[in-house]
Amino acid sequence: MNDVLYDTDIVVWSENQAALLRRVARGERVNGVDWQHVAEEIEDVGNSELRAVEGLWLQTMLHAIKLTLMPDDSAVRHWGHEITAFLAQAENRFVPSMRQRIDLEKLWRRCVTLSAQDFDGIERFGALPGRCPWTVDQLLDGDRAALLNALNRVSRTR
Repeated sequence: MNDVLYDTDIVVWSENQAALLRRVARGERVNGVDWQHVAEEIEDVGNSELRAVEGLWLQTMLHAIKLTLMPDDSAVRHWGHEITAFLAQAENRFVPSMRQRIDLEKLWRRCVTLSAQDFDGIERFGALPGRCPWTVDQLLDGDRAALLNALNRVSRTR
C-alpha cells in the first residue's frame, strides 16, 4: 500500500507518514511507517537545499559574467538586481554543513561552459579566470560590487 501511494500521490503519502511518525514520537507503537521512503525523503530534503544554494550561486556567477563581458548591455541593471536577489536567497538557505559540500570550482567550470555557449563569438570570453574568483565567504557576504570587482580584477590580469 505504501509503495503504491508513494508512487501515485506523494502529498497524501507524506501526510500519512507524518501522522504516523508523530504517533511514534508520542510513544505509540504503530505499523505502516514506510521507513525506507521516509529515510530517502529526509535525505532528499538536505540534498534539495544544497542544490538550491548551488543553483543560486551558479545564477550569480552567470550574471556576473554577463556584467563583466557586456557592461554596456541594456540589461545590466536587471542583472545586477538579480545578483543581489540570488545572493540574498542563497544566504537565507545556506547552513554551515554546506561549506564542505559545495565545490565552487566545479560550479565555476559549469558556469564557464554555459557562458561559452551563450557568448559564442565574444572575444573577451577568454578573459575569464580559470579558477573561481570567489570564496564561500565572499558569496555569503552578499556584496555585489565586491564580487564584480574581484571578477574584473582577475579577468584583467589574464
